[in-house]
Amino acid sequence: DMKEMIETIAQALVDQPERVSVKEIGGVHTSILELTVAKTDIGKVIGKQGRTVSALRTLLSAVSAKAKKRAVLEVVE
Repeated sequence: DMKEMIETIAQALVDQPERVSVKEIGGVHTSILELTVAKTDIGKVIGKQGRTVSALRTLLSAVSAKAKKRAVLEVVE
């Protein structure tokens, strides 16, 4: 499941894994995954110049394409 994958990866990246949550807003063709982390961990999830969050989005698009759906990852502050 895409939600669990993002949650597991995000928990591995941050200092406070218990504060990681992923909320899925499902549509007909597109799902929006809202990733929420502790304020101090936002930088770790986004990464230098957004590289980490970009890699997460790439993984998510590959998994969602296999499921014939579309998914968007948003990092919520």
